[in-house]
Amino acid sequence: MKLFYRAFFSCLLMLVFVAPLRAQEGTINYDRVVKIESDLPPEMESMRDQIPTENTTKMVLRFNDFESTWQVSAEQEEPRAREFGGGGMRVRMQRNRDQNITYINHDEGQMTDQRDFMGRTFLIRDEQPVLAWKLTGEQSEFDGYVVHRATAMRDTSSVEAWFAPEIPVAVGPGPFGGLPGAILVLTVDEGRMTFTAKNIQMGPLEEGAIVVPDEGKEVTQEEFDGIVEEKRAEMEAQFGGRRGGGRFIIRQ
Repeated sequence: MKLFYRAFFSCLLMLVFVAPLRAQEGTINYDRVVKIESDLPPEMESMRDQIPTENTTKMVLRFNDFESTWQVSAEQEEPRAREFGGGGMRVRMQRNRDQNITYINHDEGQMTDQRDFMGRTFLIRDEQPVLAWKLTGEQSEFDGYVVHRATAMRDTSSVEAWFAPEIPVAVGPGPFGGLPGAILVLTVDEGRMTFTAKNIQMGPLEEGAIVVPDEGKEVTQEEFDGIVEEKRAEMEAQFGGRRGGGRFIIRQ
């Protein structure tokens, strides 16, 4: 009998201490929806109802216990240019395919971003942003998982996340993570940008599914932001003054 109880308690201890150490791997597919705000001159107001109000992109998160990658899903259709207009004016809305890749080593808190911008590829190595999450105590159900609500601020943006402790990996869309469970729904600035999990697959990943990106010119985040701002100012100076009978190009 003593041998029976000893064996029983040994098995129980193994369940308590070994089960939580079970490797967590999987893939979560998201829809990323970005609201489009149009600041049109008076002569273009008649075209407002032709301009889309949001853009949806299919994204994929692959993760294991200590690292993850985030990028556009292979299921995402190639973007198409759209033209519309009236009154002698034409507007062309053009969006290139998102080639960006975000890799995070969660153990080391390091992030590598491969970013495409205006035909050039950049590589940014930085620390993963750490958000001061506040757990609200609210819970709900999402796709069969019990999810808990947390909020935070990132710079001047408000962030709301619903995470699932049943998936005990601190991952989420893009740079967002750090919660005791995978983030399945995330909202930035009350809906300006939302990420919603559409398909969750837990299980071993294929070999080579998670790779650290290594293409592009290495720059700091500050240097990359400066390049983007410089190009934006250049384009505004080039196209900003054109009105009436012209052709406008909107890049998302």
